[in-house]
Amino acid sequence: MRLLVACLLACLSVPAAAETTVVTAARMFDPVAGRIVADPVIVETDGKIVSVVTQGGARPNIPAGARRVDLGDMTILPGLIDMHVHLTSVAEIGGYRGLQFTDSFWTAIGVANAKTTLQAGFTTVRNVGSSDFGDIGLKQAIEGGYVPGPRIVGAGYALGATGGHCDQGGFPPSFDKKQPSVIDSPGEARAKVRWLHKYGARVIKICATGGVFSLGDAVGAQQLTGEEMKAIADEAHMLGLKVAAHAHGDDGIRAAIEAGIDTIEHCSLASDATIKLAAQKGTWFDMDIYNDDYILATGEANGTLPESLEKERKIGRLQRETFRRAVRAGVPMLFGTDAGVYPHGDNARQFAKMVEWGMTPAQAIRAATVSAAKALGQEGEVGVIAPGAWADLIAVSGDPLADIRVLERVVFVMKGGAVAKGPEAR
Repeated sequence: MRLLVACLLACLSVPAAAETTVVTAARMFDPVAGRIVADPVIVETDGKIVSVVTQGGARPNIPAGARRVDLGDMTILPGLIDMHVHLTSVAEIGGYRGLQFTDSFWTAIGVANAKTTLQAGFTTVRNVGSSDFGDIGLKQAIEGGYVPGPRIVGAGYALGATGGHCDQGGFPPSFDKKQPSVIDSPGEARAKVRWLHKYGARVIKICATGGVFSLGDAVGAQQLTGEEMKAIADEAHMLGLKVAAHAHGDDGIRAAIEAGIDTIEHCSLASDATIKLAAQKGTWFDMDIYNDDYILATGEANGTLPESLEKERKIGRLQRETFRRAVRAGVPMLFGTDAGVYPHGDNARQFAKMVEWGMTPAQAIRAATVSAAKALGQEGEVGVIAPGAWADLIAVSGDPLADIRVLERVVFVMKGGAVAKGPEAR
């Protein structure tokens, strides 16, 4: 098959009307079918896929002069999608150590983190929380071609209650400063959604419960009322935006589901009844089940405060057990890592944990491709290798269905037809 393709490329004489690249390899993972197919020939023009042919398929229409990327004995996959990152944060700076840096520092490090994330094979990310609209500025710089990075669906600020996980705690009253993201009524919630949308947010992030890294709160305690969450969901949906809810505790998770929130982040302490409700309503669970290892191993050295480490010890194992119960119950699952809580670029380490705690390799990859695209409202655009989709491709040595950890060693990345890592087109 591959010899035939080489002959076609050499012999066709149709003039190329646009920039075209042909990508070939020994194998391709089809996330829609959930299986490996042989001898893919992927034709890309001006950043979009125009045809995909596999072994035994019809002859591809390849213009003369098309560039070639032959990946040999590798497996091609769609560019991966991480649904929960913080590009303008770094894991190595925890607790009060972050106060040593000026405000613009965090946007600047986002540039490095964006490049690292792209080269790890993640061509699309959902950035769920960034001060000063740093993620929106980073998105604009990437789209303008000024810096390399993934496609970003950014939230800007994350919305939460006074004194909650999305407020800035740990300081005396003399340091009191109301965060731009704080809301304390349904009316304020609606206004903040409109404000975030005005300045570029394309997903709304809320803090429905306490968290591990917020000080002075209980990790599972609900912090927004059902009325406030419903106001946010209704306003965002009217504007065409999805909503993600940080929620560890069962009450907050259930209230978020009932309010119509699209994705629930973390989900650590969800009960069986709440898991059943999520499955019935088709509410996505987005569970960061790898980073517990990193937080507990390095948190103290990174400056993470004892209160936060104690919270992590209490919920880390429980979150993984909840993940297994949710998978078994048929809750629709996403791939989200909370990168920024652990080092950017290590996102793919979570795949092995997802498999360890109940998923098949195909299910784990689908969570980071077709499922993530659906949750973003970008079906057919990202997360698939199909005509009309962006030419976002990665390649690994080996078969990810046999060894999911090969995804931790991505050797080729293409985003929108441009090679970001690996062999250049010729």
